[in-house]
Amino acid sequence: MIFQTKNQLTLQEFLHLPSGEGDTTYELVDGQAIPKMSPKKFHSKLTRVLLNLIEQLCGANGEVCPELAVSLTRRGRDWVPVPDILYISNERLPSDWEEEGVCSVPPDLVIEIISPGQTFGQMIAKAKDYLDAKVLRVWVIDSKARSITVFFPDAAPQTYMGDEILKDALFPGLEFTVEQVFLQAKIPLK
Repeated sequence: MIFQTKNQLTLQEFLHLPSGEGDTTYELVDGQAIPKMSPKKFHSKLTRVLLNLIEQLCGANGEVCPELAVSLTRRGRDWVPVPDILYISNERLPSDWEEEGVCSVPPDLVIEIISPGQTFGQMIAKAKDYLDAKVLRVWVIDSKARSITVFFPDAAPQTYMGDEILKDALFPGLEFTVEQVFLQAKIPLK
């Protein structure tokens, strides 16, 4: 089911839409409810490995959630993306956050895994939108290139591949290679 409207949806209208059919998740983009692509096998396996990795290394300092909607602003308009994974530190976590509600503040980290039909260029644009909305880090995972590109608000993006060690001062103790992630996800080399 696609929610098509003649008028632009407000944030409140979007949040009160009925659930989609099956497991369809919607994002609010430019006033429209847009269905998010359902994850496929490699996408799901990468999500599991990354979720466990972030939970192990950062979970005591905040919340790690898969597929959680977050209420942000994009180009001056309400925007409710549903990142594959988000991490929000205890410092940013709102005390009044409803367990069943959308995340109401920009997370520290958003992870997006490129799905079939999406391009790296589209993910670059989305990463910029996240950073403009005050997300501190955005990771874009490309399973075809076996890479993780890290986007920063104040520096050029960095792409990690193979045995390059990904570490970030924002997440003390976080240190791993991209190849470790792909091996743990059992994604074969092509």
